[in-house]
This record gives sequence, C-alpha cells and structure tokens, in this order.
Amino acid sequence: MERYAWKATVKPGMLAEYRRRHDNIWPELKELLKSAGICNYTIWNVGDELFGYYECEKGVDFAARTQAESEVVDRWNEYMKDVMVMEMDPVTGAQPKLEQVFFLE
Repeated sequence: MERYAWKATVKPGMLAEYRRRHDNIWPELKELLKSAGICNYTIWNVGDELFGYYECEKGVDFAARTQAESEVVDRWNEYMKDVMVMEMDPVTGAQPKLEQVFFLE
C-alpha cells in the first residue's frame, strides 16, 4: 500500500476553527476520500504547522487524480482557505507530496 504525506499551515489564531471544521467534516467528502482508496488519514499539528498522512489502497496517483477531479474537494478547499494556507501541486491539483526519507515496518 502506498503512503502519502503533506504539509500546510494554519493561519494564526485559527487552529480551533480548523479543528472544529474537521470535527464536522462533510459526509460527501468522507465518501469521496474512501472512493479514492484513502484510509488511515490522520492530520497532526505543532504550533501552526500541519502534517497530514494517509494510505492509498488504489495508489497515490489514483487518489490524487480522484481528488483533483472532485467538485466536493474543490468546495472543501475553498471552505478552508480562510483558516489555512496550502500550496497545491499545479500538475496533480493535490497537496504536494512529501518525500519519504525513512520507514520502519
């Protein structure tokens, strides 16, 4: 199973709102992520920095393409613009993938 990691920044003073929105994540977004083969999706923070990780049952490319082509993801990204900053990859339309430097099974 392929793994994917991304990073972003929460705007100053907006972490509580960021958390609140994820506590109320839209059911249609959850459904889309599952259809993209995404599982074990976790987001952490330290200060205003965010680190996201998920596993891709159907591969990273399929997950990225499914998200990039989704109107639901577009709406979610628009909804989150006032609380966070995330640079999107211009080629995939998804979060830029972090390069793995270590893995222990």
